[in-house]
Amino acid sequence: MKILTFDTSLNKTYIAYGEDDKIIVSKAISSDDEKYHSAYLVPEIVNLLKTEKITLQDIDAIGINEGPGSFTGIRICTVIARTAAQQLNIKVVPVPSLEILAKINKSDKKTLTVLDARKHKVYVGAYKNDEILIEPKAIQVEDLEALVKSDDYIVITDTSIHNLLSEKGIDSINYEADNYELGEFLYHTVFKKLSGNNDYHWAKAKPLYIQPPSISTPKKVGA
Repeated sequence: MKILTFDTSLNKTYIAYGEDDKIIVSKAISSDDEKYHSAYLVPEIVNLLKTEKITLQDIDAIGINEGPGSFTGIRICTVIARTAAQQLNIKVVPVPSLEILAKINKSDKKTLTVLDARKHKVYVGAYKNDEILIEPKAIQVEDLEALVKSDDYIVITDTSIHNLLSEKGIDSINYEADNYELGEFLYHTVFKKLSGNNDYHWAKAKPLYIQPPSISTPKKVGA
């Protein structure tokens, strides 16, 4: 099975292509600060297909990061996946960004993933290996400390929340501070999900916004 996965919801554009559980190509593209990194998605997919001497018709399934994350990134990622999959009559496997980031933790300890949701809220999700302990949701930032301390978690977060937790003496892993292979994490997660008996019809793939996007961009939590 040939699988194409892409993610424009987090800090970079991540693209991976492979066959079954073997990744053939994995790329991470940073923005040049002049446009959204999601603007690189289609050209990079075209380049990948040309380099591998394949076409979209050769792809058997598509995997995406459904969010939460960049509003524009989630929307573009989902629209491109659904449009291609509809024409090709193939599956689209959506994976939450919080589940992807949880793969940074290689231990058997539980993972709590936290992202800044703005509006004095954070997105949270909890995982242990492939088990979902807390489905992605938004909570008030003032409730975060109690949740972090409610169990023995490895906490993975972004720069804003990492700094906030550090001020409270709470350790966390800032995913933006290192070059984690998030595109490969997404690919392997998609392959595992496809190996099950789940129905991943392209029409069921929708953006995971959790809360409506802001018309304007407020200050980050703790700013």
